[in-house]
Amino acid sequence: MQTAPTPGAIVAKGLRKSYGDKVVLDGIDLHVPEGTVFALLGPNGAGKTTMVNILSTLLTADGGEAWIDGHHLTQDPDAVRAVIGVTGQFSAVDNMLTAEENLMLMADLNHLSKGDGQRRAAELLEQFDLVDDAKRTPVDYSGGMRRRLDLAMGLVAAPRIVFLDEPTTGLDPRGRFTMWQMIRDLVADGVTIFLTTQYLDEADKLADRIAVLDHGKLAAEGTAAELKRLAPGGHIRLRFTDPGELASAALIFGEVVRDDDELTLQVPSDGGIESLRAVLDRLDHQSIEVEALTVHTPGLDDVFLALTGRPTTDSETTS
Repeated sequence: MQTAPTPGAIVAKGLRKSYGDKVVLDGIDLHVPEGTVFALLGPNGAGKTTMVNILSTLLTADGGEAWIDGHHLTQDPDAVRAVIGVTGQFSAVDNMLTAEENLMLMADLNHLSKGDGQRRAAELLEQFDLVDDAKRTPVDYSGGMRRRLDLAMGLVAAPRIVFLDEPTTGLDPRGRFTMWQMIRDLVADGVTIFLTTQYLDEADKLADRIAVLDHGKLAAEGTAAELKRLAPGGHIRLRFTDPGELASAALIFGEVVRDDDELTLQVPSDGGIESLRAVLDRLDHQSIEVEALTVHTPGLDDVFLALTGRPTTDSETTS
């Protein structure tokens, strides 16, 4: 049994997958530490769902290796399945069963005893605010309630690693916020979350690290702050009270955006501490007084467009 090259909840080396002539994953390396949220972003059809399906043993890669909680993906798939939960784009909820019966079915599939299954179902109904609707079938549930039940079903076996593939697609803002809080609560309990999403604000708010998948490769990976430095348009905005100070600063910084009416300069910056310190040092050296200073960094939308050459779309329906 091969051991993972480095410790981590999810470790992948050189994962490859093709569908005919289309290369979906082209040698992907991943490392996701325990108890963190890792978000995988990508344009429609980029391969995010394929990645989830491979890492959750639902699909076989054409090449490469992966370890989930230290278990080799292909050499010990049963051990992998024992430690993961999966919630996909499309609900696994059975509309003919009540919420409680759906959870009991999952308990049975996970080989829990009847008593343990009942206790676990009760815990999850409470955790996901479904107690009052436990005896109802999900036919009349709102989208948010169905998503909560779907996630609860994926947690019946108390997995330590959860794959969430587009978990908030179709939810209204309140439903998305509720789901985000549930994800945060899971991570606070030590659960590792592997999240795919088209909503960049979702990744920005939830993820410890973000990777952008495009044309089969990872175009970039890092924290949200690190990725935002990759996109053009970052700047430090300086506002002055005196036109003379503005003119002096403009001479110092050269290529800047100057607004004489607003008495402001926009100095290009990557948003980092060193960049800010350099601007302040140059102002201080010339004894130029600034009334106000603000740092502006591009959003993840700008990063996504810069890396992939296309805007995000609302959903992913294939790979």
